[in-house]
Amino acid sequence: MHFALLPFDRATAAPEAPALTDDVLGTVTNADLAARVERFAGSLALQGVGSGDVVAVRLPNQSDLVVTLFAAWRLGATATPVNPALTPVEVEYQVQDSRASALVTFDGLQIDGCVTVSPADLDGGAAPSDSPVRDEADLALIVYTSGTTGQPKGVELTHANLSAMTRAMIDGLELTEADHSLLILPLFHVNGIVVSILSPLRAGGQATIVGRFSAQSFFEAVQTARPTYFSAVPAIYTMLANLPDEVAPDTSSLRFVVCGAAPMPAPLIGQVEDRFGVIVIEGYGLSEGTCASTTNPLHGVRKPGTVGVALPGQTVAIMAPDGSLLPTGERGEVVIQGPTVMRGYLNRPAATAETLVDGWLHTGDVGILDEDGYLTLVDRVKDMIIRGGENIYPQEIEQAIYTHPAVLEVAVIGKPHPVMGEEPAAYVSLKQGHELTAEELLEHLRERLARYKTPTEITFVAEVPKNPVGKIDKPRLRRELAAASA
Repeated sequence: MHFALLPFDRATAAPEAPALTDDVLGTVTNADLAARVERFAGSLALQGVGSGDVVAVRLPNQSDLVVTLFAAWRLGATATPVNPALTPVEVEYQVQDSRASALVTFDGLQIDGCVTVSPADLDGGAAPSDSPVRDEADLALIVYTSGTTGQPKGVELTHANLSAMTRAMIDGLELTEADHSLLILPLFHVNGIVVSILSPLRAGGQATIVGRFSAQSFFEAVQTARPTYFSAVPAIYTMLANLPDEVAPDTSSLRFVVCGAAPMPAPLIGQVEDRFGVIVIEGYGLSEGTCASTTNPLHGVRKPGTVGVALPGQTVAIMAPDGSLLPTGERGEVVIQGPTVMRGYLNRPAATAETLVDGWLHTGDVGILDEDGYLTLVDRVKDMIIRGGENIYPQEIEQAIYTHPAVLEVAVIGKPHPVMGEEPAAYVSLKQGHELTAEELLEHLRERLARYKTPTEITFVAEVPKNPVGKIDKPRLRRELAAASA
């Protein structure tokens, strides 16, 4: 489907049914949403936005961010969501790289060659007088990668990509008009847009948008909104699982909860499920694949420690460096085929050709498929540590460290060594009220890891750093380690 049509299809089918709720507008019905999209689109059209243009959307998590996406699509334009936490220099890079003609922002930030407007500026417009010709091949989103290697790249996602992804989500999670998502992930990321907004809306359901995540107040939002699911990252589940024992929320409205963005340690899955009485559906994907490519099934066998099986319509395989596909049980790069694979990287044909090869999306992740088709992620290709010719996968070390009951979070990176090339270094944060020494942790690991895999350096930190999406920020740790070494 073309998502420009979704608000109007909903308004026709059930005008008074709720669509979006936030702390700014309250609850917006389907009819209200369609009317607001028309006003925003009309105002953008007066600013010169039309078919083929790009609209940069720099707003905090709120309903008007979603309205702006639909308004851009209504005009045949493309949207590029911008992280509100970026500096003006970083915003300027994304706006200019995407060639955005308009910036919808909350603070009046001005970028050369781009008109700046606020949601309040857009709310008074009249409906556009015409409708562009629509095609599922139209570019819907330009989502910028985190930029952990060089400058961020714009991932081009079409309406056909979004259509295939939301259909897979609806089918895999059995979403209906009764479903209600609670959005806590940032809406500048494809996970928040696809899993928590577009999928429930396409299914006829609704979404409640939480402005900023707080572990202390999160379950109040759950008990007030009564959602049927939410999507989060391991760092959020870690914070929730380690709330004080007296926190005993009512989670009876939740059919399941979703975890993505990074592998979730199997012990944490069990801790969350046991404590809160929920089913954790862990999945795997990346922006270049429009969000998700595998999930553990809602019904049937779920294998904690894996990220599940391929979603309908997608093929997941393991590839050797020479391009041959590897058999069950062998370790190699995870590659993906299917209708959710991106069109390419914006204005970067060389990077696109490197990532999309012979119809396969090369993820840069190392994984293993078992005999049932369940994928276990071993590590990132680029995160692999080579110590004296031995390949060491940091995630294997991290999983071993997580088995210690005092450990809250951990990140393992390679530390340069003049003889061995690299050696593993671990950064560890502890649960509140727990104490642990490096020697005690090493003793724990000696029973679980070969000697060459055991970290040669353990650093205890108050908090393992995260990037804006909530993933542990290993590039930052590497930079800090390099600076300290220098």
